[in-house]
Amino acid sequence: MVEWTGTFAYRQVADDLRRRIGDDEFAETGQLPSLAQIQKHYDVTVTVARAAIRQLTTDGLAVSHQGKGAFLTPDAARTAQLADPVGTVTELREEVEKLRTEVGELRRRVATLEGS
Repeated sequence: MVEWTGTFAYRQVADDLRRRIGDDEFAETGQLPSLAQIQKHYDVTVTVARAAIRQLTTDGLAVSHQGKGAFLTPDAARTAQLADPVGTVTELREEVEKLRTEVGELRRRVATLEGS
């Protein structure tokens, strides 16, 4: 349900859908909920539901086909995860750890070469 938090209702719905996309909730079908399902789930108007889907299409997470619904883009889950600061921090931590390992290996190789 959408609550008054100072953030537009469509943005709250889009943010929650983005989170759900990042969690691969829609990966099996590749389709987002219908406008009617969004209205019912979030207790919002069709205008808010449409605006939320429009936001996701603007963000590159979905494509909308009139009469058929909204479908995820091929890299939607990854894009949604990167839009989440926690996901970005996690990815950066993994990259830093990988770089540390590579630097450690390079140090060992240099030490071996210098010792020869």
